[in-house]
Amino acid sequence: MDRRQKKRILIFLLVPILAVILFITDDLLIRVITIILIIIYVAFIIFLRDSVRFQGGYSISEEDEDLESFSASPSEYEESFKIVSKTKDVEVITDETYTPDFSQTKTTLIPPDLKEKFEEIAYEQLPKGVGHDEQFTFVLEKMLTVIKEAYNAHTAIFFWYNQKKEKLTVEKYVSVSEDITRRKFDIEDDILSKIVQSGEPELLSEIPSAAETDVIRYYSTAQSIRSFVGVPLFYDKTLIAIIAVDSKDEDAFGIETIYALGRFVRVITMIISIFEERHSDTLTQQRMKGIMKFIAPENNYEDEIELFRLMHISAETMVAWDAFVFVYYQPVEKCFVTKKVVNNTSLKYIGESLEIDLRGTVVGKSIRTGLPVKIDDTAAGNYTRFSKSEDLSFDGSFLAIPLIYNKQIYGVICFEHLKKNAYTNQDVQFLKNSFNIFSYIIYSYSTRKLLESLTAVDLETRSLNEKTFKERLSADLFKAKELRVQGAVALIRIDDFLEQESLFDGDPLPKVLMTVAKTIAKEMTPLNLFGRLEEKIFAVYFFNSDSKKVFVWAEKLRIKIARKPIAIVSKQSTYTISIGIASTTKKVDAIAVIEKANLALQKAIEKGGNSVQNIN
Repeated sequence: MDRRQKKRILIFLLVPILAVILFITDDLLIRVITIILIIIYVAFIIFLRDSVRFQGGYSISEEDEDLESFSASPSEYEESFKIVSKTKDVEVITDETYTPDFSQTKTTLIPPDLKEKFEEIAYEQLPKGVGHDEQFTFVLEKMLTVIKEAYNAHTAIFFWYNQKKEKLTVEKYVSVSEDITRRKFDIEDDILSKIVQSGEPELLSEIPSAAETDVIRYYSTAQSIRSFVGVPLFYDKTLIAIIAVDSKDEDAFGIETIYALGRFVRVITMIISIFEERHSDTLTQQRMKGIMKFIAPENNYEDEIELFRLMHISAETMVAWDAFVFVYYQPVEKCFVTKKVVNNTSLKYIGESLEIDLRGTVVGKSIRTGLPVKIDDTAAGNYTRFSKSEDLSFDGSFLAIPLIYNKQIYGVICFEHLKKNAYTNQDVQFLKNSFNIFSYIIYSYSTRKLLESLTAVDLETRSLNEKTFKERLSADLFKAKELRVQGAVALIRIDDFLEQESLFDGDPLPKVLMTVAKTIAKEMTPLNLFGRLEEKIFAVYFFNSDSKKVFVWAEKLRIKIARKPIAIVSKQSTYTISIGIASTTKKVDAIAVIEKANLALQKAIEKGGNSVQNIN
C-alpha cells in the first residue's frame, strides 16, 4: 500500500469516529457539535477533492504530493485510458449551421445621401462633344485624383515627354496648390530631367528648403515640398510620359510607393492602347465615310459649285481643321485660284477667287514640286500661304496636299488648324493616298471643261453652245445688214414642270431637253442658227425672214411640243414651252438683240407659259 492510499484511509476513518461519539453520549450539545463537525468535514472533503481534480491533482495537500507522479505517462504504469462521454450526440457548430453575428461589430454613422453621392462618382459621364484627347484627359484626371488621395499627397501630376524636342509638358494635375506652371520644361538637371535621362524611378525623402525650387521646377513659388516620387511611363519601349507625386511631409513615400505607381503606369499604358485602337478604328470609319460621300453614285459632278461642295463635305471627316481651302487649276485661264474657302473661326482669312502666287508661297511650293507641305508652327517663320497680297491673322498648323493625276496637278487641298503640331506624317500619307480619287474626278471635270471650251457644240443637245452661237449670230447680223435683208431671233424656254417632276424617280429634264432639241432641229432650215444659251433656254436665228413669219413658226412649234408625249421611265407626260421673238433687221449687236428677245420671253412666261410673244 502506497503512501497515498494510507492518507485516504486515515482521512475517512475520522468520519466513523465522530459517528460513534453520537451514540455513546447523551449530551445534546455534544451531539449537535459532533453533527456540525461531521457536516463540515464531509463538505470540506467533497469540495476540496473536486477542486484538486479540476486542477489535475489527486491529493488534498499539494505539498505532500509527489510531483514526479503527475508527470509520468500512462505507459509507465502500464495502463491506458480514454475519455468516454455521456452521450454521442455532441452539440457542435458546423459550416452549415454557422451564421455570422454582427451584434458586436462597430458601426459607422452612414449619411442619408450616401447612395446618391456614390452613384454620382461611379456613374460620372464623359463631357459631351469632346474629342479623343479630351476623353483621355478626363480619365487621366480621375486616376490622378485616386493617386493623390491614396497617398495624401500635395500634388499628383502627369507630364508628356516630347523626345524630338526634348521637352516636358504638363498635361493634367490634381493639386492643393494653384501655383503650378503650365509651360514646357527643357531637360536640365532637376529631378524630372533625371527620370528622363535615366529612364528609372526617383525617390526623394528629405528635400532641403533651400534646394526645393531647383529640384522641383513645376511650381512658380516654393511650396515647402519635402518628399517626391516620380516614375517614367513607357509605351512601345519609348518613354512618353512621367507621373510625379509630392508631399509636404518628410519620408512620405517609400519603395512600395514606386511599386504601386508602377501598377498605375501599367493601367495608363493599357488605357492609351485602348484609346489609340478605338480612335484608330473610329477615325478610319469617319475617313471612309468622307470618301464614300465624295464618290457616291448620286453625286452630280457636272456643276462646278456642287463639285466643290462635295469636296468640302468629304474633307470635314478627313482631319481636324479650322480653315479649309480648295485651290483649283482653271484650264482655260491657265492659273490656280481659290475656289472654296471655309473659315470656322472669327479670325481674318482669305477669300475665294484669289489667284495663287507660284513663287514665294507655301501653296506655290506644293504646286511647283508636287509634294505635300506641312508647317507645324506658322508663327515660327515668315510664311506666305497663298498670295503675297494676303492679310492673315491665323497662326497654327498648315497642311497642303496637291491633287495629282497622270503627273499633272489639278489643284491643292489646304487645311489650317489653330493648334500647333496638329498634323502628323501619318495624316499626310493617308490624305496623299486617298486624294488620288479626288484627283481623278477633278481631272475628268477639268478635261471636260477644256474640251467644252474647244468645241462649238453643246454636248448634251448637239446644238451650238452659248459662246459659238453669239459669235456666229454677230457674223450673220453683219451679213444681213450688208445684204439689207430681214431677220429675227426666237428664244425658246421649257416651262417649269414641278408637278410632273414629282411623278418620277429621277430628274426628267435631260430627256425633255433632248426631245425639245430634236423637235426644234427638225423645224429649221440651213439658213437658221440653233444654239443653247442656258439650261432650259434655246435660241434660233432666222436669216432673211421677218418676225411675222417667225411668229407663225413659233406657234406651230409650241403646239407640236405641247401635244408630244415624252416617255420617262415607265410613265408619259407632256411639256410646254414659252417663246419670245425680236426683230434683228438693221441690227448688228448680238447681245442687244438677245436681250430684246428675252424681254418678249419674260412676257410669255408672265402670261402663264405655253405662249408666244413678239417685240419688233
